[in-house]
Amino acid sequence: GPRPAPSAPAVLPALTAAKAAQDPAGLRAALTPLVDAPGLGKKLAASVVDTATGEQLYGHGATTPMTPASTIKIATTTAALSVLGPDHRIATTAALSPDSRTLTLVGGGDPTLAKADLRAMAAEAADALREDGEDGEDPAGPVRLTYDVSRYTGPELHPISPNENIAPVTALMIDEGRLDGSDRGPADRTDDPAGDAARAFAEALEKAGVQVTGAPREARVADEARTVATHRSAPLSALAERTLTNSDNDIAEALARQTAIAKGEKASFAGARRAVTNELKKLQLPVGGAHFADGSGLDRKDRVTPALLTALLARAADPDRPGLRPVLTGLPIAGFSGTLDGRYERDAAGTGLVRAKTGTLRGVNSLAGTVVDRQGRLLAFAFLASGSTSAAGAEPALDALATALAGV
Repeated sequence: GPRPAPSAPAVLPALTAAKAAQDPAGLRAALTPLVDAPGLGKKLAASVVDTATGEQLYGHGATTPMTPASTIKIATTTAALSVLGPDHRIATTAALSPDSRTLTLVGGGDPTLAKADLRAMAAEAADALREDGEDGEDPAGPVRLTYDVSRYTGPELHPISPNENIAPVTALMIDEGRLDGSDRGPADRTDDPAGDAARAFAEALEKAGVQVTGAPREARVADEARTVATHRSAPLSALAERTLTNSDNDIAEALARQTAIAKGEKASFAGARRAVTNELKKLQLPVGGAHFADGSGLDRKDRVTPALLTALLARAADPDRPGLRPVLTGLPIAGFSGTLDGRYERDAAGTGLVRAKTGTLRGVNSLAGTVVDRQGRLLAFAFLASGSTSAAGAEPALDALATALAGV
């Protein structure tokens, strides 16, 4: 049942406390006993920086490439926001052939497209067809329905697919390919997201008074077709926040491909890898040893260093880069939201203070985010563990490390 909302300590408790800033030696003394916690497994790499100065306050294998799991989403969202801007929206369109006989649903790569959005598009398309017809007759049409998914190239299936954590990655889907009505977390997925979306659009067209002949088929939109309906996604700032808060794999892969398109690469796993890497280089971030096999962190071939993650978070905190701020505002809040909602007990130290992206694969547990220390400094941290035997053992140990930074 519902549990009482936790009460968070004051976010800046130390701005009123006359304490000397915790020096790196003091931080090392606080963290050293915690890094050896058995729950963290065979190997831990860590980095802590002061976001205002970029100074590394603590490092433990900070430049060691590690499997990041979902903390890689910090890189994916930063790259997308950097190249596209926080106001960018992903468009899904319907285009009508010059003879008004073929209507094409064109996928733009918006995994958050919903059936309600298709109903609104169907109503727009129906109006256009009636204008083209005689005396605005009903039913409008008839039309053949096609769907265009050519915006993406390469394999649709993630290396771990089929899997309840991710749908086939296509330029056209509804509800992230989920079959159970959920909007987050694992779920049974369709193996034909684009076809399902097209069939849902056909049904919406019929209900809007458009006669559709035959089953929808895949085809590229004709160059001379005119757009008669458009749906735009939420702004990229909101998509990035949702990616981080809920650890949304489908949006993460979509953002990686949007980055690829904007950088002139193919919208594929390989194109996204090159695009994200190059955009982070452009931001002058330390990408040595990094490998972005995907945008979500589900691929065990992914590699990042703790130093890269803390540099990403520090860049997102840069007053001169407000467009990157959703990377920070999207981080789950300890004990309150997203993937940290069930971590940190109601009265635990760190509740409400730690904001961090979680990462979990079998044998891999990670935590990367921000915390305000007792001196009011915004610290960025990354703790990446591998060889852990269970999340139940690793997660409290990671949470203790983040809490220690808050000095509570």
